[in-house]
Amino acid sequence: MIHCGLRPDNYSVVSALSACSRKKYLMGGQIVHGMILRFRLGSEPIVGNALIDMYCRNGNVEVAQLVFERMESKDIASWTSLLNGFLMWNDFKSARQVFDEMPERNSISWTAMITGYVKGKSPVQGLEMFQRMKAEGKDQVTEATVVSVLSGCADIGALDLGRSVHCYVNKCNLGMNVTVNNALMDMYSKSGCLDMALKIFYEMRKRDVFCWTTLISGYAFHGRGNNALEVFNDMLDSGITPNEVTFVSVLSACSHAGMLVEGQKLFNRMVQFYGLKPKIEHYGCMADLLGRAGLLEISKDFIEQMPINPDVVIWRSLLSACLVHGNLNLAELAGKMVIELEPDDDGVFILLWNIYLTANRPEDALRIRKLIRNRKIKKKPGCSWVEINGIINEFTAEEQMHHPWTEFHLILQGISEHSKFDGQAVAYIPLTVLAVPASVLTILKAVAYIPLTVLAVPASVLTILKF
Repeated sequence: MIHCGLRPDNYSVVSALSACSRKKYLMGGQIVHGMILRFRLGSEPIVGNALIDMYCRNGNVEVAQLVFERMESKDIASWTSLLNGFLMWNDFKSARQVFDEMPERNSISWTAMITGYVKGKSPVQGLEMFQRMKAEGKDQVTEATVVSVLSGCADIGALDLGRSVHCYVNKCNLGMNVTVNNALMDMYSKSGCLDMALKIFYEMRKRDVFCWTTLISGYAFHGRGNNALEVFNDMLDSGITPNEVTFVSVLSACSHAGMLVEGQKLFNRMVQFYGLKPKIEHYGCMADLLGRAGLLEISKDFIEQMPINPDVVIWRSLLSACLVHGNLNLAELAGKMVIELEPDDDGVFILLWNIYLTANRPEDALRIRKLIRNRKIKKKPGCSWVEINGIINEFTAEEQMHHPWTEFHLILQGISEHSKFDGQAVAYIPLTVLAVPASVLTILKAVAYIPLTVLAVPASVLTILKF
């Protein structure tokens, strides 16, 4: 076009920039940027927005921000493009700053922020953003918003909030959307309500492969391998052809349920009958299946003979299996591979230290201990969430300062002083004796429904609290 002596316009440069974004062609995008400056085409927001998107998708968010700051005219799409750019590279702090500074927001910007938090493993912040959206009266919730919120609920088991979203889905007649129904099934499955997931599944008028896969994944999540295989066979009987994701779910179900023979048959069937090329996730499921069955050497050989390079997840899986079955030599090998692939994984150093101590290898244990001290490694505390009266409370192991958990710890301490922990439940203690604040009382009433691993207290304490 340029060689023919034709002058580009806004639409032609936007099309060229879109192509550079899709192809991750930074140099081409920079050439187009030069033409924009040469022909003075940057006055319209549509051009600046395309530049921001191109630079963000090619990893140059700083340049995208400069383009944004120098734009003469900005619209809501300009702000959203920069917001998406920061979220794309997990810079949540900058993304939140852009979001808060936006002169106006629409459903796209709200959904982008919520989705960014959820996909970035910060579901609590994503759900808080959704609640803020509703509180501000932004009745612009779209199907994409609902799916992101339900995904966040599934990640942390926020069942009450998930149910309220389900009510919203019914109110707004979004229940016909297959993607929304799949998200609802996933949320209920991961929150322990498989009966509701089944109800939604059977009420769906049209079921595609993703619906079946979601249900299989729900059974796999709870270790119900036989049910997962039944659903898989029902799917085949209904004429639905499984895809790669379906086989990941059903192989995972076999792995969690210890169904070695069935898993091996399914893996072979996937390759030989359906002609699907196994991906890293399928190999990971098989390695995990062999490891859980105690076939550690076979699992190691399987990993080493894979046609693709094993990732850190597969080696971590073998490491866990070795620790469970007491093969410390193989655990050492797997641990070293994890460190080689992910040097910043501090937890593996602590595992190796424990392995050497258990194997009575004090010199190696001392060497790892020195590395731990030099790297200033601290064991990352476990983190769980508790939903109480629609409010999500984050609870970190050994945390002492998070109100109202500080008072909660004091209550448990008071109970322990009045009890004898001999493995049996002791007499009922009236909470009025311990002067329990009202704010803590609500939390204590929910304790009976919290897994022991969350609070790390003796079972007798939880028995007491079931009043």
